[in-house]
Amino acid sequence: MEIDRRTFLALMGAAIAPSTAFGGPLPPQSGGGTMLDEPLFLGARVAGKAYEVAVIDERGRDRLVLPVEARGHSFAIDAPRRLAVAFARSPGRHAVAFDVDGKGEPTAIVTAPGRHFFGHGIFTPDGRLMLASESDYEAGEGVTGVYDATGGFRRIGEFRTAGIGPHEIVLMPDGRTVCVANGGILTHPDYERLKLNLDTMKPNLTYLDALTGETVEQVTLAPELHKLSIRHLTIDAAGAVWFGCQYEGDPADRPALVGRHVRGREPELFPGPAETLRALDNYIGSMAIDTSGTIVATSSPRGGLIVFWDTATGRCLGQQQIADGCGVAPLQQGHVLATSGRGAIDDMTAAASLQIVAPGGGVPGWDNHLRRIG
Repeated sequence: MEIDRRTFLALMGAAIAPSTAFGGPLPPQSGGGTMLDEPLFLGARVAGKAYEVAVIDERGRDRLVLPVEARGHSFAIDAPRRLAVAFARSPGRHAVAFDVDGKGEPTAIVTAPGRHFFGHGIFTPDGRLMLASESDYEAGEGVTGVYDATGGFRRIGEFRTAGIGPHEIVLMPDGRTVCVANGGILTHPDYERLKLNLDTMKPNLTYLDALTGETVEQVTLAPELHKLSIRHLTIDAAGAVWFGCQYEGDPADRPALVGRHVRGREPELFPGPAETLRALDNYIGSMAIDTSGTIVATSSPRGGLIVFWDTATGRCLGQQQIADGCGVAPLQQGHVLATSGRGAIDDMTAAASLQIVAPGGGVPGWDNHLRRIG
């Protein structure tokens, strides 16, 4: 049962207020979480016919393996408190909260009636609340579900996202504003993953005040790009939001798939080299910022590519191949860890790639997203 609005806003205010104690911008992130000293990574994977969530180190060695009932997608991570939430892929209705060091029992989370998850979420800076991208699928509207992380992840309310199909959400450096990638695609659990509104979809990038739920800024792409679904987000060192897209129009089209938005300005798109754009095959599967906050890595499992971009100029810095590669997470300055559906794990830069775990041989296959814990 959701609580009344006055109590809800009081809880939100308590959770958001401590953000000023950071004394400045939060660290670069993708979907929330801070950089701790020991690099650990979190991903969903398939081992035979079983679904798992795994915590691994930078050498690809398992630190924790948690069996789950359904295919996972991405995570909300509270690194200081060693807590994570793994979400089922859209249009799933289940998630699980757990200690990344394996302490205690996991907590099952179920969406409210008439809602489904889109597979992404964040924690507030103090760890009290978890926000998840969801759909009010009967109304055909996106919402951000709000859960009490200190009270068994009870759902206490929601905000409208001012769009359809909210996918990834990130917390801005002010610790209060949430940026939402409203992908524009309507789905419904009764129709599995069928896309119900491609002819009328209108994706946007929306900034919400996490205290009040009010829309403080919203931008869209050009009308002719209304089938360019904005899906994935990361934030660079300057506080600009980088976004990755998936194109639902004519397969012969080749729109730019990677963009940047600076608050108060129009969004920019960066096509990169023509041959790279063709190889991406109209699909960005995930993205991450390196530890310096100056290089963005984007993945395309369709193209088998990880592409690196300069955050200052939007210039393509280079690319690396990894068959069915989708997960990317910051490793060190200029480096990302990349995972593939065939089980490979590679340490990559714009100029070189070092294989950490070889594909095949019975190794589990990784799903869409890899996230750094700390």
